[in-house]
Amino acid sequence: MLIQDFFKENPICAVAFSGGVDSACLLWAAAAYGSRTAAYFVKTPFQPAFELEDARETAGRLGAELRVLEADILSVPEVAANPTDRCYYCKRALFARILEESARDGFPMVLDGCNASDDASDRPGMRALRELGVRSPLRECGIDKAGVRRLARQAGLPVWDKPSYACLATRVPAGTPITPDALDRIARGEAFLMSLGLSDFRLRLREDGALLQVRADQTSLAQRLLPEICGKLESDFRQIRLDPVPRASRET
Repeated sequence: MLIQDFFKENPICAVAFSGGVDSACLLWAAAAYGSRTAAYFVKTPFQPAFELEDARETAGRLGAELRVLEADILSVPEVAANPTDRCYYCKRALFARILEESARDGFPMVLDGCNASDDASDRPGMRALRELGVRSPLRECGIDKAGVRRLARQAGLPVWDKPSYACLATRVPAGTPITPDALDRIARGEAFLMSLGLSDFRLRLREDGALLQVRADQTSLAQRLLPEICGKLESDFRQIRLDPVPRASRET
């Protein structure tokens, strides 16, 4: 099935919108192929501020209505406890909220931006989507990550080359409870790292401080900046180590 055919068959649908390239491409397709649609962004402590800013900018470019919902995701015990399948409980809670709100707004269907490159066996959250009846048109139509970026670039979306950005909860080791303080420290740290010119990195929480993971092409830059990083973030992390193994962009 072609993506335009999906929207011809489903002309009224809500899009779960994160501000990333996948959901941006999906929202563009919904608008381009004539669906009545709206974007739903669920604001939680798991997202840094720039994600909402990107979502607002992209939705504005597409002329789509953006509806921002608030969710206290850490009030879900299974999410705060941070088990290995935390993403399942998180997705169930967040998409249940979107389904409830979008149904009130007259949308019978909710879509998410999973694409054909996403491995369902490695993503507990995708099980939650199936259980809730959330559709994934990009995946259903066989559009992989490269195809998503190509479509987004052709559509002139500013996020077409935006690196994938997993939520801040992924920086906390499984089994370690997630707290607002931990999320705040990680968000501050990653915001500072971005200001220094680093991109597509992760600042992972560790018992002795934090582990900084960067791509191979930014290893030299990170090594030069490490003393400055440690000095700036010493009040949040006892120490920051640079992972000697380069980070692969597809990792969470």
